[in-house]
Amino acid sequence: MSQTTFSDIEYSNRKRVTKREEFLDIMEEIIPWEEWVEFVRLYYPAGKRGRPAKGIEKMLRMYLLQTWFNLSDEGVEDPIYDSYAFRKFMKIDFMNEQVPDATTLLKFRHRLEKHHIGEEFFKAINRVMEATGHIMHGGTIVDATIINAPSSTKNVEKKRDPEMHQTKKGNEWKFGMKCNIGVDAGTGLVHSITATSANVHDITEAHKLIREDDEVVYGDSGYIGIEKREEIRNNEHLSSVEYRINRRPKSLPKVSDNAVDWERYIDYRKSAVRCKVEHAFKYIKDTFNFRKVRYKGLARNFNKLNVLFASANLLMVKRVQKDFRPIAG
Repeated sequence: MSQTTFSDIEYSNRKRVTKREEFLDIMEEIIPWEEWVEFVRLYYPAGKRGRPAKGIEKMLRMYLLQTWFNLSDEGVEDPIYDSYAFRKFMKIDFMNEQVPDATTLLKFRHRLEKHHIGEEFFKAINRVMEATGHIMHGGTIVDATIINAPSSTKNVEKKRDPEMHQTKKGNEWKFGMKCNIGVDAGTGLVHSITATSANVHDITEAHKLIREDDEVVYGDSGYIGIEKREEIRNNEHLSSVEYRINRRPKSLPKVSDNAVDWERYIDYRKSAVRCKVEHAFKYIKDTFNFRKVRYKGLARNFNKLNVLFASANLLMVKRVQKDFRPIAG
């Protein structure tokens, strides 16, 4: 156990806890540290040669801070020195050690990306949630969102990221990547993720997001005609799934004032289920502030997405449990 410092005693007398510290306390509680450390240990140097390696958990905590707060390798150092909440989460005692430098974090992050550790984190979290009944089966909601990328060519190579592309959304052109997710229709937890360039249509990735035991799939009007696609028709399971896709508003027929608008009512009921997918995107874009990619290439950003969605799933479960505490009789 870490020793209590004078700073800890001083800060314990504050009148209120900041939102940042409250968030980090929650993540400290819900992250399965021992399991995640073991995933990393398989690919971590033993430290028998050269400079002694930093502790795995210490580096993992620093990497998670960088990921959750969307910071650069250099930009995560200063907040740890400056913020009590960050230092407390890192469990650093400046009397005995210092914050790992940006180069050390860079090498650690590249190791995680090279061995797809983010995907292992996400899969491990979902296995536990399925075993505990937090993730249900039978229905999936599919959706996609665009994560912007820098469109400037003012860099050493004088060109944009070749793995990112532009697409038109409404009347606005966007450049970046597209994150496609499959969400459990019962709980709103994310169970599948894919990443493509922004110009790839949502419907082309849908079959990768449907589980083997799904009986119904919800989607917005971008997925109209999904049942006619070759990868769906040629698959025995996918062709038997019921696709409840929202229609385009302009395609809905007009009814008289006294008539019941059944078409719009059916679409409304579909939307009432489908809206759960937006909660996951809100965590990624608002809570974790991942609105623009920081790294080049799809692979690195996909690894980050897996870590973020694993964290978002844990956070959603934690907050649901907090909201539905049993009432004492």
